[in-house]
Amino acid sequence: MASMTQPSSQSAESSSETVDDEALARKKARDMRRNNVVSWLVYVLARFIYSSLRLQHDNMQQYEQNGTGCIYVTWHGRSLIPANYLRNRRYWALVSLSRDGELQSRIFQRFGFQIVRGSTGRGGVKGALQMARKVKEGGALAFTPDGPRGPTHKVQLGVILMAQKSGAPIVPVGISATWRRLFTKSWDSYMIPLPFSRAYWVTGDPIHVPADLDEAGRGRYAELVEIAINRLEREAERRAGYTDYPTVWRVELPEPVEKTIVECDLPITSNL
Repeated sequence: MASMTQPSSQSAESSSETVDDEALARKKARDMRRNNVVSWLVYVLARFIYSSLRLQHDNMQQYEQNGTGCIYVTWHGRSLIPANYLRNRRYWALVSLSRDGELQSRIFQRFGFQIVRGSTGRGGVKGALQMARKVKEGGALAFTPDGPRGPTHKVQLGVILMAQKSGAPIVPVGISATWRRLFTKSWDSYMIPLPFSRAYWVTGDPIHVPADLDEAGRGRYAELVEIAINRLEREAERRAGYTDYPTVWRVELPEPVEKTIVECDLPITSNL
């Protein structure tokens, strides 16, 4: 009897696995349809808003993609304007491996970006090194160094590693708009400009990261990039009519870092 019941047990297990596989396939299909619809809605809304803006950008033309690698950085909460301004130029974007990253990847692809999956967390080193190779080959990367989950206005070391390995400069950017909605309950206080407002894009001096940095050195350059973006963002805010830039977002270099920068003769947009 045992030999007769064994095939039946195996058949039941096989049937259960088939049901699980089918359920998983249906869930993946639902997620794919959802991501397609949501990414399309986000794209259409973002394009409508951006097309109505009066954008003033400074010092950007000299950094337009010309076959040499470059890494543009601004804060995650100000990414709507860069996603539009840089669209359809075949720039690269590093997108998280998380479930949310699937949706973000679809959105960036609609804007014409090329995608590498990775982050500063899981899969981060692999993603950073893969992106560094793309930039070293002449690609341009648009990156939010405090993403994908913060803390806001704090540079994670992944962007410093990419600049170090690729030899490409980091170009900091500050973004603001006159009329806008700030979602202060989100981790990044995401900014959505209101239609027909004036927007500001302020580009800083390029920051070149030495190839021989150790971990401590990468930390010092992360502080440098943080201060540079904050200074530029503060200037963009001033032009938009906002003079109360949060004091928790640093705009002054710590003395040890400032000494390092002076010794390296490295500019940091000191006029802002």
